[in-house]
Amino acid sequence: MTLEDIGYNRELEAYRKENNLDSFGVGRVISEHKDRYTVKTEDCEFDAELIGNLRFTAMNRSELPAVGDWVSISEYDENKALVHAVFPRKSVLERKAIGKLGQTQIIATNIDFGLIVQSVNRDFNLNRLERYITICNSSKIDPIIVLSKIDLMEEPELEELLTQVRERIKNVPIIPLSNQSKVGINEIKSILIKGNTYCLLGSSGVGKSTLINTIIGEDLLETGAISERIDRGKHVTTQRELIVFEKGVLIDNPGMREIGITDSSDALEMTFDEILKLSQECKYKDCSHTSEDGCAVLTALEKDQLNPESYENFLKMEKER
Repeated sequence: MTLEDIGYNRELEAYRKENNLDSFGVGRVISEHKDRYTVKTEDCEFDAELIGNLRFTAMNRSELPAVGDWVSISEYDENKALVHAVFPRKSVLERKAIGKLGQTQIIATNIDFGLIVQSVNRDFNLNRLERYITICNSSKIDPIIVLSKIDLMEEPELEELLTQVRERIKNVPIIPLSNQSKVGINEIKSILIKGNTYCLLGSSGVGKSTLINTIIGEDLLETGAISERIDRGKHVTTQRELIVFEKGVLIDNPGMREIGITDSSDALEMTFDEILKLSQECKYKDCSHTSEDGCAVLTALEKDQLNPESYENFLKMEKER
C-alpha cells in the first residue's frame, strides 16, 4: 500500500515541501480519541498526540485534526508519534453542532463521495435525504443515495418508492441494496476507485457497518441484529473510523439524530435546483417565495408543477441558515 492509495496527491506533497515539512513523516488520521489520534502511514499505524504549539495556537476545534486529515508526524517511540501540522483540506463534511448556537461539528475531511444510506422501512424519509444531500453539496462532496434493506419490501412497493425518490431528487445516483441477498453490492463495488475516500452517512441501524463489512469481505466492524420491535438494526458504531482496503478508503460514521445544515445558499440551490430555476423568473430578485406577487415558485405550486413537500423542506432549511 502507498500513500497515494489512501488519497495522498501532488498538491499535498507540494504543500509539504513549500512549508518545510519534508523532514517529517506523512500520515492520515483514521480515528480520533479525545486528544489522541490513530495515524496511518504506508507501513505502520501510530498512536499520536499533538505537539504543544499546535494544540495551544488552534483558535477553535476545526483547526485540530479530524478523521480524514493528512498530518505531518515524527516518531518518538515504538508506534508512537507527535503531530506537527495539519495539511489543507480539499473538503470538510460538517453540520451544525447540536445545542451550540453558531458552531459547526466536523464529521470528516478530504472526502470525495458521500454514501447516504437510508433503509426502505421505517427509516425512509425524503426530507432527511434532501438534508444529507445539502450537507454534501455544501462540502463539495458528490452524494450517492443507497437505499438499504430492500429485501424487506416487495418488488412493486420498491419500484413505487424509487419513483418517489427520482421524482423528488434528480441528478443523484440511487443504488437499491440488500446486505442479506447482496443485491446492489457489485454496483457499489464498481464505483469504488483506489485513492478516493467514501464517507457513509445515515441514521443508526440502517446497515452502514454491515455494508462496509460486505464490501471489504470481512467482519471488521461490529454490527447489531435487527430488532423485531423497532424493525431496524441496533446502534453499534460509536465513533468515526477511516478504513483502508484494496479499492479505496471508507469512513464509517455514527448515526446522526440531528442534521443541521451550515450556512450555504449555494448548497441549497444545488439540492433544490428546480426551485432555483423557477426563482429566476420571479418578479423580485429578493423574492422569499412565500407571499410575493409575481413569484414563479408559488405559481408553479398552484399549478402542481412543483412538489409541495420539497418546497416546504426548502423553506425550513432556508430559515436555518
